Amino acid sequence: MNVTNEDHPNRHHLKFRQLPGPYAIVRLAPDAPIPAWATQGEFTCITRTPDELSIVCPADSLPADVQSTHHWICWKLEGPFPFELTGVLLSFIEPLSTNRVPIFATSTYDTDYVLIQEEFAGAALNALQQAGHELVP
Repeated sequence: MNVTNEDHPNRHHLKFRQLPGPYAIVRLAPDAPIPAWATQGEFTCITRTPDELSIVCPADSLPADVQSTHHWICWKLEGPFPFELTGVLLSFIEPLSTNRVPIFATSTYDTDYVLIQEEFAGAALNALQQAGHELVP
């Protein structure tokens, strides 16, 4: 699953895979109903707060009247990770932050998903591989 990084003993070397297709991230009104299109695809994330309804879904699922400012690639960390294992997400996003790659991260019970704007994909992959992370098919 992961191996400790010798330079940073609290960091992990992780395997991750890219989900197919570009993704979209949109913000709707906090009282908006959950649209049917938001639940289509291999991975979706719907989060409601008092301030917003945030949706992550395949870009192809968006109707014409809903816009996402960017297309995103979605990387799934190969879990599951036990809750007591600390530093998993930090190990993955720290090299991205160091290289000024903006991210959107979300978590499930088993693992983490990190979305990267398509225009940063090359720099992001390079930073992750240099940090010892491995993109798997």
